[in-house]
Amino acid sequence: MINPNRLDVGRAALLVIDVQEKLLPLIQGRAELLAACALLVRGAALFELPVVVTEQYPQGIGPTDAALRKALQNTGAAFVTKAAFSACGEDAVRAKMRGMDRDQIILCGIESHVCVQQTALDLLLMDYTTVVCADAIGSRRTLDHTTALERMRHAGAAVTTVESVLFELCGGCGGGRFKSMIELIKSPRDRSAS
Repeated sequence: MINPNRLDVGRAALLVIDVQEKLLPLIQGRAELLAACALLVRGAALFELPVVVTEQYPQGIGPTDAALRKALQNTGAAFVTKAAFSACGEDAVRAKMRGMDRDQIILCGIESHVCVQQTALDLLLMDYTTVVCADAIGSRRTLDHTTALERMRHAGAAVTTVESVLFELCGGCGGGRFKSMIELIKSPRDRSAS
């Protein structure tokens, strides 16, 4: 039986939004956010999820953070430059998502109230099951972050945490993936690219 409210490794993909060098230092709780994003990326690699990474105007904001790029090395991630705030506003992103043939999108990145929120709202409109990892998104101001979480939840996005997503993707404690996942979770969270 397929539960439409549960993440499934055969249906899920990860979308990393704009975790870029010049914007990241301005984000509240950036070290924790970066560690959570890296853990989610390493989990996506473990569960063999497709990964798309967006970069908003990288000529001005810089590339994806170096530590996160290191974590992304083993994922086969597709990097897409964007000008629209919503990742869904870019033809290249929509084409990548259609090519993945997945109907569940897990979101992480910055900023919660701008690019992440607009992407989540558009994904919902496009009938994707949209899962937002509250500990892997952030904004410059706490009020913007918490208000965005509330708005996305109210619109129909599932708001959860990275660890919850990983356990849900794993599904049970049997097999090698569970052991590998536990090792990822136990690794120090401040070593974002380890």
